[in-house]
Amino acid sequence: MEIIVVKDYLAVSRLAATLLARQIKAKPDSVLGLPTGRTPEAMYKKLVELFSKGVLTFDQVCTFNLDDYVGLDQSHPDSYYSYMKKNLFSLVNLRAENIYFPNGDSADLADECADYERSIDSVGGIDLLILGIGHNGHLGFCEPGTSFASKTHLVDLSEDTRTINKELMSELNEVPERAISMGIGTMLKARSIILLASGSSKRDALKAALSGPVTESVPASVLQTHPDVIVIMDDAASLD
Repeated sequence: MEIIVVKDYLAVSRLAATLLARQIKAKPDSVLGLPTGRTPEAMYKKLVELFSKGVLTFDQVCTFNLDDYVGLDQSHPDSYYSYMKKNLFSLVNLRAENIYFPNGDSADLADECADYERSIDSVGGIDLLILGIGHNGHLGFCEPGTSFASKTHLVDLSEDTRTINKELMSELNEVPERAISMGIGTMLKARSIILLASGSSKRDALKAALSGPVTESVPASVLQTHPDVIVIMDDAASLD
């Protein structure tokens, strides 16, 4: 595991975008695993900027997102699909057929989870997975206690996660109680992983994940077992 500490959130975002762009240039048909939330917003902005300047193309790239809420149509403004469309999908030349997303509005959620796993396998797995870390150490929507062997599955969101995510809602008064999330076992199959963290509020979670025991009570601690992980954090989140 390589840990890189940079000055601030913008520096985290620039470095993440640089590494992601390097992956795409080295392998134009890269399969990427992508997150949502506040942390990756500036990274996506930088990637869009690189595309707009003509130095990066997404025409062969394939993407899989980590998660989305159950019960929200993808067109709903509070769905994670809408987030990705706003921040990346509609701003670069990704092909619609190369965008994979867990559909939380599916009539058969169990089948949707299984199909998502099959789709990842069908393209040869994820080359580079970008992750954030939750205040309780969660990855994607994999809450504490999630099996390290888990595949894409239905999740009952914790009250802590729902309270934090409520700040991101534009129309909903309440955060959905369930979500579909890529499993930790699925994440660990990615060839390379980059974990992003910014702000003092993430410091305790990072300390537990990177310096504590590997335990399912801190999902992000499993990254200690992966052979190719880069952690990018800013000074405020630094463990020092």
